[in-house]
Amino acid sequence: MSIFNLKSNNTNIKTEVMAGITTFMTMAYIIFVQPQVLGAAGMDPGSVMVVTCISAAIGSLIMGLLANYPIGVAPGMGENFFFTYTLVIALGHSWEKALAIVFVSGVVFIILTIFKIREMVIKAIPDCLKYGIAVGIGIFIALIGMHETGLVIANPGGLVKLGKLNEPAVLLGIFGLIITSILLVKNIKGSILIGIFLTAVLGIALGILKYQGVVALPPSIAPTFLKMDLKGIMHITYIVPIIIFLYMALFDTVGTLIGVTSQAGFMKDGKIPRASKALMADATATTIGAALGTSTTLAYIESIAGVKVGGKTGLTAVVIAILFAFSIFFNMWALIF
Repeated sequence: MSIFNLKSNNTNIKTEVMAGITTFMTMAYIIFVQPQVLGAAGMDPGSVMVVTCISAAIGSLIMGLLANYPIGVAPGMGENFFFTYTLVIALGHSWEKALAIVFVSGVVFIILTIFKIREMVIKAIPDCLKYGIAVGIGIFIALIGMHETGLVIANPGGLVKLGKLNEPAVLLGIFGLIITSILLVKNIKGSILIGIFLTAVLGIALGILKYQGVVALPPSIAPTFLKMDLKGIMHITYIVPIIIFLYMALFDTVGTLIGVTSQAGFMKDGKIPRASKALMADATATTIGAALGTSTTLAYIESIAGVKVGGKTGLTAVVIAILFAFSIFFNMWALIF
């Protein structure tokens, strides 16, 4: 384990594994959310599920081995909604063209990373804005979580409004939020993982969640594999969505790297060590993921959950990668409301 410098980072294998499991549990929602979102664009949900796991495993593995950061990588929220509801549904582009746009943006990511242009952008951002980006992403993820539980719902007259607080699923979500917050305040090790576990067990016991088995054969990725319509986007008008994906992914990743590295104590004087290596992880995963059949892949702000448990090295990310790889074969995410 010398590659991860565990001793110099004052950590050990047990802590890193626990951190990896914790971060994975906070990221695992993407395994069933991504097929739902891209399925609305006409893509095969089963194929998207498998590809989501593959791209997350590849990205997290590169992050761990190359950058030695405890950061998980997977298809990003926000980018997937732009992919489906803006490019495909609103603007009428085919999902094959949308995949091609993501693929090209991934190639551009790699080029910008090689020439350290993305790193230069990070250095140019004022410290106050760096922390603001991290906070903004955190609030966005929290909003998604509250919406998924039904705690808040869409409001035609504004952004959101409170949902029906007497709904079983909403009450379960509130329970999970309260119990996890208490565990965090009391500095109990593994508090987030414990909170997730207790909430899931209670949900199953009360019949709010339905457990539908463990082992399942993975669906084929043939419906999305190399289905990119690169020829179809050979027009100047497609530069705009490519730039939008670049912009979204850049600031998502910047916010995540800043948030996680500052929490872990890696960021010094506003600078992130090995930033280019970390950026290469999501750039490579985005390109491979688009070729296989999924939207932009990014570093996840949820990685802070693993850092809170004590994760400090790339071993945490490797554990995340292994768990995503195993998720292809284990249908333990078949918990539905």
